[in-house]
Amino acid sequence: MRLARIALLALVPVIVSPPVLAQEAAPFDPIGFELELAAVEALAERLAMVDAAIAALEASPDPDPEIYFDLSALRLDILREAGETAAAAAAAEGLADFAIRMSGQLDRNPLPYLDLAATFYTETEAYREALRVLDTEIAYRRNGGQSGQVLADLLNRKAEIARLRGDMAAAEEFAGQANFAIMSMRMSRRSGQDGGFSAIDVFYATDRARTGDTDPAEFYGYGRGDLEYGVVTVTIPDTHVPGAIETPSIWKLEFGPSPAKHVMVQKVDPMEANAYFAKMNDELAERERKEIVVFIHGFNTRFDAAAKRAAQLAYDMDYRGVPVLYSWPSAGQTVRYVADTAVVRLSGRRLSMFLEDLRARSGADTIHIVAHSMGNRALTDALELMALRDGIEEGDDPVFGQVFFAAPDVDAGLFKEMMKTIHPLAERLTLYTSENDWALVASRKLHGNAPRAGQGGDSVTTDELFDTIDMSDLGEDMLAHTYFADDSSALADIVSLIWRNPPPNVRCGMTETETATGETAWKYQKGGCFDKTMIGLISHLWSKNDISREDISALISELVTDQAAASEIEGRLDTYIAPEGQAAN
Repeated sequence: MRLARIALLALVPVIVSPPVLAQEAAPFDPIGFELELAAVEALAERLAMVDAAIAALEASPDPDPEIYFDLSALRLDILREAGETAAAAAAAEGLADFAIRMSGQLDRNPLPYLDLAATFYTETEAYREALRVLDTEIAYRRNGGQSGQVLADLLNRKAEIARLRGDMAAAEEFAGQANFAIMSMRMSRRSGQDGGFSAIDVFYATDRARTGDTDPAEFYGYGRGDLEYGVVTVTIPDTHVPGAIETPSIWKLEFGPSPAKHVMVQKVDPMEANAYFAKMNDELAERERKEIVVFIHGFNTRFDAAAKRAAQLAYDMDYRGVPVLYSWPSAGQTVRYVADTAVVRLSGRRLSMFLEDLRARSGADTIHIVAHSMGNRALTDALELMALRDGIEEGDDPVFGQVFFAAPDVDAGLFKEMMKTIHPLAERLTLYTSENDWALVASRKLHGNAPRAGQGGDSVTTDELFDTIDMSDLGEDMLAHTYFADDSSALADIVSLIWRNPPPNVRCGMTETETATGETAWKYQKGGCFDKTMIGLISHLWSKNDISREDISALISELVTDQAAASEIEGRLDTYIAPEGQAAN
């Protein structure tokens, strides 16, 4: 649910008061606004444009909190560039407060903004305000179970500010609290009474630049950098709802993240290339199937958000191989679409080299790839370069297993043309489309109404070189959809393809359709499968090379109590192991 207008108005004040509208305003167009703003050079005019956009959004009946936050963050950037330190301090504190209050609906880290606000308040000698902000950060971190050195550093900052104020007694008190925080580090740790969690290691490659921040969630920013390798550790709580990325919620009296309740980036460990691939080989040696799945995120995605999504997908699929993330320098903001387009193609070149290294050095027998949204621009460029560079042609052994293009923000005609070169690289190419992706709709307008490959509907992109699956029934994001609620997700289809490579006509939930030009496509019907059960059953069968119908029957009898469901699921799994009447592999 999008929040009510009053919730936004109460949280982040802006300079311009909301106008009284005679009629309902048109929906905010982030891409159009970004292009208009780019044409304005004067900082005062840019600030006025952003303030007007925020005011209009506040006045709308259904304001989007993500757009609201991103506009406010853009306003903060302009204030900083203009040297308005006092105003920037208040804006940073407002953003942190908004992120905390709206954390149940908005995945934004308040800590960098709290830190920035404290720094700016201190620079402008607003010491009382700086202490208040540091108290907020300390409370947020304590609520999330943090203790020890991180709290000691914040308390020492309070001590220094107290000295600047001339309050030596308070400075001594804060310094004493810092020493106590370090000494009581072990005692202050949580005992686990709130529940457990799993730690998922995701191997990553990224050409993002480091920020210099030691906070794992802020380790990489959106600046361009050299290609780096490493492992990011993400915690998934035992209470995790499949498809969700659990974040703190003020309505549940949760003011900070806790691994027992929330999906969190716990650690980022950059590695030298030789050590990285040696660790990957060791991991694969212990796995039931020596497989890798590479996830490439889309537009408006920060590194920490991409890491959490990659870990969640691997966890929800009960993936028995090794998850790998490729993260390109997306700015992670709705109003930075054009900026994202400027960096993603360069990342395609680097992704191409990374995929070559995975082939040569990972130790994997099979590599699968899932790309989402604008990330498909990097992937299609990378795969085309690989095919041309290595001279791979039709009839050659495929280099990759399954390749999934999820809602690709790629010109439809270009996509079809590129598939002629890319097709020999993979065992199967699958295009997932959607009519409900606003970024694709906006991108089509930006590109002269040229259709995007990821758009569903009558003009859906089809070709004999790839399978086209319309996933519009699953809402805005087929990968992020919370299938716990209605038992529908693209994950079940992805899992079945990675497991046995069945064609669309035997896969669960698929209905054959005909396009306006008479070509064949497939539509995934929401509720057409027992998705959660199917994923669970496939995970039990994952390591078996020879699977009989008796194996399936025995497993279903053990795990599925509903007889009608058991019969339908058994029939479906039978087709997976022997599609179109062929013998099982």
